[in-house]
Amino acid sequence: MKSRFTSALFPGLFAPPTDGGSTWAPGADALLSVNRVIDDVRRGATGGLRLGDKAAAVLALEAAAGHDALSAFAQRVGSAPRLAMTGRRAIVLGLWRDDDTAEPPKAVVVEGDIPSLAEISARAADPLAEAGPAPAATVRAVAADGLDGAAVHLMKRARLMPAAAIADLDPARELRPAPLWAEAADVLHHEHLLALSLQPVSTARVPLADALETTVVAFRPSDGGTEHLALVIGTPEPGKPVLTRLHSECFTGDLLGSLRCDCGDQLRGAIKEIGDRGAGILLYMAQEGRGIGLVNKLRAYALQDSGFDTMEANEQLGFDDDERIYLPAAAMLRQLGFSQVRLMTNNPAKVEALSRYGVAVVERVPHVFPSNDHNRAYLEAKRVKGGHLF
Repeated sequence: MKSRFTSALFPGLFAPPTDGGSTWAPGADALLSVNRVIDDVRRGATGGLRLGDKAAAVLALEAAAGHDALSAFAQRVGSAPRLAMTGRRAIVLGLWRDDDTAEPPKAVVVEGDIPSLAEISARAADPLAEAGPAPAATVRAVAADGLDGAAVHLMKRARLMPAAAIADLDPARELRPAPLWAEAADVLHHEHLLALSLQPVSTARVPLADALETTVVAFRPSDGGTEHLALVIGTPEPGKPVLTRLHSECFTGDLLGSLRCDCGDQLRGAIKEIGDRGAGILLYMAQEGRGIGLVNKLRAYALQDSGFDTMEANEQLGFDDDERIYLPAAAMLRQLGFSQVRLMTNNPAKVEALSRYGVAVVERVPHVFPSNDHNRAYLEAKRVKGGHLF
């Protein structure tokens, strides 16, 4: 069946390799399959992953850690479980040596007996856990695009702690109830599949206090999942660079007025500046907490209160310091008719990312607001470690 995700907006995104290697193209039901497995692992049920002729059962540690859960999982699956997690999380738990000269592996597996794995799983599922005595276990790096790596990525897509129990499945063994299945490659490309399936589903005029002539366009992926929004202010002229702000949603800053970040200032300031200049676009992206989700962002806040900076806190949880991708923003801009932007940002990574997806950034427009006693360290960490230009 021809994939619904092949998009003329981004030709070659899933193009066959030029070296004659194996190819992959998403099936028509790829998003549905991945989302069903995400729903299952979020509620503590067993999910299934396939890769070629291999198959594995997966259990989220956040939803089911400890001796009883792992024992029941092993008995049901009929094979020895192992734990899969990001290298960053393994470093935090004292399972992997931190090497400042190399990037931690995207995925590692921990193998041992049930009591040892149960102890490790309980710590891996605890956002505030620190390194403890190492039980008898073997830890090794694994391929990010294998079954174990896909299990870790599945946890990220489920907005859970990036750690899972995983066990190989005998194809002849029939589980009851049968798990829902997803292809490992579809899980690993989930964000891209969502972006390529985005379509505008609703448009309405919404006058704002600082931009009366505003139209909000909602973009929804084909799985019916979370929408991204485009705030089209005034009447931007297609074919010319449009003043644009990419804003990742921030419940605490945008809605509650949190002083821990500058997100609320950036959102309101961008709307006002675009309104004052007459025309532009603000993309409101559903990428809370630099892509780790609201619950994990709150966990990161708790870690910040114990001394970690904003980027270190994300890494303590096992995530990269920034998990966002910008293909959805590029897809929305292209569908709105714009391929050139004057980008309001302090983050050079946004400039590079949009350019990678075929949206030319003809100018970076600084977007800076005064700090306060609560967000000064946060802004300094973004400047020093994230390369933000203040």
